[in-house]
Amino acid sequence: MLRGVDGYRRGALRFDVRDSGPVDGAPVVVLLHGFPQDASAYDAVAPLLTRAGVRVLVPNQRGYSPGARPRGRRAYALPELVADVVALLDAAGVERAHVVGHDWGGGVAWALATHRPHRTASLTALGTPHPGAVRAGLLHGQARRSSYMAWFQVPRLPERALLAQDSRALRRALTGADLEAPLADRYVERMLVPGALTAALAWYRALPLSRGAAGWVRVPTTYVSADRDPFFAPASVAATARFVDAPLTRVALDADHWLPEHRPADVADAVLGRVHA
Repeated sequence: MLRGVDGYRRGALRFDVRDSGPVDGAPVVVLLHGFPQDASAYDAVAPLLTRAGVRVLVPNQRGYSPGARPRGRRAYALPELVADVVALLDAAGVERAHVVGHDWGGGVAWALATHRPHRTASLTALGTPHPGAVRAGLLHGQARRSSYMAWFQVPRLPERALLAQDSRALRRALTGADLEAPLADRYVERMLVPGALTAALAWYRALPLSRGAAGWVRVPTTYVSADRDPFFAPASVAATARFVDAPLTRVALDADHWLPEHRPADVADAVLGRVHA
C-alpha cells in the first residue's frame, strides 16, 4: 500500500505518486495534472482535501515520471493513460476513487469515467470539456483555440522551437497564458530533462489513436469551467452536458486556465461537494 511520496509500477514502467491523508475507510481522491504540469500543480489543493478527511493520490503521469517515458506515440494513447490510473488504484488498494482531472488530466478522467465506471466514484473535470464536446465545438471557435495541437504533431520541430534560447519560447507560452513566472520556471525546468518534452508532446501526437476513447459518462459529475481559459471555446463548454447521463453540477468561475494553482479553494470545494454528495 502506498504511503507518502512513493511510486507504483505498471509493467516495466515506474510512476511517482504523492499519497497523503488518512487510509482506513477514508474516501479517496485521485488528482490528475495536465501539460506541462506535474503533481505539484495540486500542492495547494491536496492539503485542503486531507484536512477534510480525504486520502489524496497525485501521480506524475506517463511521460512526466522519469521511470515512465516509453518511446513512440502509441504508448500515450488514452487507453494506456486510463490503464495507468487503474494500476494506481490497484497498487493503493483502492476499489473506487473520486477522480479529478485538469487540462490533459481532464481528458484521462473523462475516458476513465467512460470505460471504468465501476472504479470511478465521481468525476470532477477542471476546465476540460468532454472530448465529444470539444469536437462539437470545432466549427464554433474551438478549432482556432486548438490549432497549436496540429503543430505539435510535427516530429522534433516543436521541441526545438520550444526549448530554443534556454527554453524562452516555452516559458513565454506559459506566462502568456497567465501562469506566473515562478511556476512557469518550475514546469519548464522539468521539460529540460532529456526526453521529457517529447514524452509530454506524445500525448498530443497520440490523439489520432485515441478517437472514441471517451463516450457517455454515467457517474456523478462536476464540471468546473473557467471563463477566461484561452484553450476551450464557450461552445465546447456548453456542449459538455450533452455527454453526461448522470447527476451533473456545473461550476462556472471567472478564472484563467490554471485552476489547481490559482483557484485551489474553489477546486477543493467542488471535489468535496462530490465526495460528500
